[in-house]
Amino acid sequence: MVGKCIAIIPARGGSKRIPRKNIVDFFGKPMIAWTIEAAQKSGYFERILVSTDDEEIAQVARDHGACVPFLRTECADDHSPVSQATLASLKQAEEFWGTNFDTVVQLMPNCPIRTAADIKQAIGAFHGKQATFQISCFKFGWMNPWWALRLNEQGQGEKLFSEAVSARSQDLPELYCPTGAIWLAQAAALKKTGTFYGAGHVFDPMHWTSAVDIDDYEDMEMAKAVWIMRNQKA
Repeated sequence: MVGKCIAIIPARGGSKRIPRKNIVDFFGKPMIAWTIEAAQKSGYFERILVSTDDEEIAQVARDHGACVPFLRTECADDHSPVSQATLASLKQAEEFWGTNFDTVVQLMPNCPIRTAADIKQAIGAFHGKQATFQISCFKFGWMNPWWALRLNEQGQGEKLFSEAVSARSQDLPELYCPTGAIWLAQAAALKKTGTFYGAGHVFDPMHWTSAVDIDDYEDMEMAKAVWIMRNQKA
């Protein structure tokens, strides 16, 4: 079920690792603008809501065409899970507009390389699977997680997957990592469970370049390198 669909972009003002992260410049635009524009170009949403506790972020979002008719009143601290912030914003939105939405799509603003095509693909997969909850993920590539180590203070390594040490890498199954790029839920189910990891949740793989999310300055450098690589090919 997709039906009446709302995009919620949770954008708290108090980011610490990169101050004002959601509105820092990313190739000539505030970072959040890339997510707003991808949502707009997808053509799926009745509303594109930026949920923020910060008036500056709210104005930047409005300037780029998002709806910000209210500031977030709950889950604006740095401890609340983002699912809770999205749920609180969904309830605010339904009360404000006097309507119920069928599907909520959470789009994190720190994933500026995710495109409208990625959103369309994810919604198509959600609809095709008749899923209740769907979380985006990407396949591990050159970093082989089967060889992961835990190091102690002396630099000695404890293998996390000792059974994989003697196997050839090509014989090991592919592993995936969740990304915050595109999370979907039936709105009624999200209100009932309070999490996108509700019963029967599924994962939808996307290309790792679209899945890059920015939490610190190293992530920012990675995202910039990917953006340049993509645009040089275009």
